[in-house]
Amino acid sequence: MDGDGDHFEWDAPEREYAAAWQNKPKWVVSRTLVSVGPNASLIEGDLSEAIRGLKVQHEGEIEVAGPELAHSLTELGLVDEYRLYLHPVVLGHGKPFFAGPRPPLRLVASDRNASR
Repeated sequence: MDGDGDHFEWDAPEREYAAAWQNKPKWVVSRTLVSVGPNASLIEGDLSEAIRGLKVQHEGEIEVAGPELAHSLTELGLVDEYRLYLHPVVLGHGKPFFAGPRPPLRLVASDRNASR
């Protein structure tokens, strides 16, 4: 796949998803990166200002990945809705799903996808 190496083990739906994902604009929040890949922009400076600007400019949903970033955005009051997608894998150690105190959540809906 372009930019991410070849993944010969992927089936057609996985390749189709990867192609669609690569075509979507992405914004990367990082304390260490100085550049990002194609179709991506690095968010630098004031996180609150940058995300508030994205929310005004971007039509549609903005997805967030990573517990620390989600926690920062929650503390800034910038998370409108949580949609949690879980794919549990037992490996031993890892980061908690919520980096800080769990926000007040109310289950609105749930869907279960068939496993392979």
